[in-house]
Amino acid sequence: MKLVRFGEVGQEKPGLIDDDGNLRDISSFVSDITPEFLAGDLFDQLKDASATTFPAVEGTPPMAVPVSHVGKFVCVGLNYADHAREAGLPVPEEPILFMKATSAVQGANDVVKLPIGHSKADWEVELGIIIGKPAKNVAVGESHHHIAGLCVINDLSERAFQMERGGQWVKGKSCDTFGPVGPWLVTMDEIGDPHDLDIWLELNGERVQNSNTDQMIFKIEELVSYISQFMSLQPGDIISTGTPPGVAAGMETPRWLQNGDEMRLGIEKLGVQHQRVEEESGA
Repeated sequence: MKLVRFGEVGQEKPGLIDDDGNLRDISSFVSDITPEFLAGDLFDQLKDASATTFPAVEGTPPMAVPVSHVGKFVCVGLNYADHAREAGLPVPEEPILFMKATSAVQGANDVVKLPIGHSKADWEVELGIIIGKPAKNVAVGESHHHIAGLCVINDLSERAFQMERGGQWVKGKSCDTFGPVGPWLVTMDEIGDPHDLDIWLELNGERVQNSNTDQMIFKIEELVSYISQFMSLQPGDIISTGTPPGVAAGMETPRWLQNGDEMRLGIEKLGVQHQRVEEESGA
């Protein structure tokens, strides 16, 4: 399944994308795509339902975050072998973890706002894991039972806030609008091998990131298991699994995000995002 939430902020409805790419309204089946829904029996029942039994949605409504009430946003740093080579850094022995504030979360195509005082805003296309069932100290081989699906994430960063202002990375990762998620939550049965998907990002029509998830150092099952050793993972939590090379910070002459830029990014089988960049009011 490709699950979505669509509509204006505060008026989101649950939906799915059928085999022909049409948006279907499933609000007659479930009121919203909530963490409780992902953890419950209705989620499994929906997999067996025929998409064509639900009404098609006319037009192109906004795509919201595909799960409501995200509880935690856990991120993994330096998790692509080709990115490590670009950065001239050794491959980590264990996953590098940091947190991103959930107030950064927004829909896949919403406007990205550059925060007041920005100077080094950057992009990062990433594969996201959406947790479906509680996970604590789970074995690698059992991790797949706790995953509701995968998605596209743009883990935007303000590098000056992140690297030059002291403390932890969270300051540069958590600006409002710096966490577009979606457009879809894609269940694992639709994906095949999640570690063989093309992943890319274009800035103003130029492809700057272009890789494959086969470059991931720590695979999704390893990450769920590893993170669950340090904190319980709950339905609706999101794990962002790292970015390939091609970010501004890796360029010989960095090209930081500016007002008017446009980003288009995607992962094979998981959909495409598109964001326009604007200055935050008052900047």
